[in-house]
Amino acid sequence: MHELPLGARGTEASIAVDINARGQMAGIIEDEYGHQRAILFDKRPVELGTLGGSEGFTRGINANGDVVGTAQNAAGYWRAFVVRHGQRMQDVGTLGGNSSYGAAINNAGQVAGFSDTSDGYYRAFVSGGDGALRDLGTLGGKISYAAGINNQGAVVGTAARADGYRHAFLTEPGGSMQDLGTLGGRISSASAINDNGVVVGASEMPDRRWHAFMWNKGKMVDLGALIGYGDSYATAVNQAGHVVGSIRVGDERRSFVYRDGKMTVHRGGYGLYLVNAINDQELVIGAYSVGNKFNAATMVSSQPAVVTHGGQDLLGLIALVLLAATGVVAYRRRYRGIALRTTMG
Repeated sequence: MHELPLGARGTEASIAVDINARGQMAGIIEDEYGHQRAILFDKRPVELGTLGGSEGFTRGINANGDVVGTAQNAAGYWRAFVVRHGQRMQDVGTLGGNSSYGAAINNAGQVAGFSDTSDGYYRAFVSGGDGALRDLGTLGGKISYAAGINNQGAVVGTAARADGYRHAFLTEPGGSMQDLGTLGGRISSASAINDNGVVVGASEMPDRRWHAFMWNKGKMVDLGALIGYGDSYATAVNQAGHVVGSIRVGDERRSFVYRDGKMTVHRGGYGLYLVNAINDQELVIGAYSVGNKFNAATMVSSQPAVVTHGGQDLLGLIALVLLAATGVVAYRRRYRGIALRTTMG
């Protein structure tokens, strides 16, 4: 692993959120009081500011160095933002409500995320070429959340069905929302999609455990079965189809890389604690944990697992790497009883 302080000082924590092929990174710095700052690391840390409020955090970066995330405005509402490389932070807007959250950005500058509407429920959105937000709807329920977008404009996330359960969805450009199903359980959630249409996320199993999945051309592959234990969550996929994510085993957090048909698991203390992204240069980014503090870090996807002999490498219960809107931790605010938290826990 290689530590990436991202400009954190003293007792401040840092997390690397996303990385592009040029090595530019979106990140978060959090002080000891839990206040967060949005960071672009482009050979040096650049603080992106807010929309007039006191806090902000990033969620994604594209090949051009454009960053997407969420920041408070002067009225205290959380709003999705985009920072075009070298420019000032811009408010993406909402679907009629007061709040919105930016989740991902593609190379064309389209932003995917979710916003409350005039009826008070969150809906997934994608921005068009004119910057206007398109409500992606639901799977028959009232709520949806977008989590990822590819360079063709296909969006993935989680949406409620008429029966109240939430399923992973895929929406192709100009098309309607498609239910990707589950691995036999009641709930699923998609976190990312690559340009070949490969979707990753997590699904509840019939026994109520969670398994990471990879969906491709109508088939959902159970990556959790290859791990064989714990609850697993896939968080990102690169253009080669290499998948990264996290595993929860009691109080221990492990990371995994599924690469070229091989599953590699890194035990606690020997890999990233939070796993947020993988780029096409095979760099995996997130954070490791020391005591009660996160430090942004990266590792190569081909890093072999460390063989240990006896004992457990417990890091303690600090944060869960889960997927938005499925009981999964994503942002730190509450709305209509839905807990929304950042990856900092």
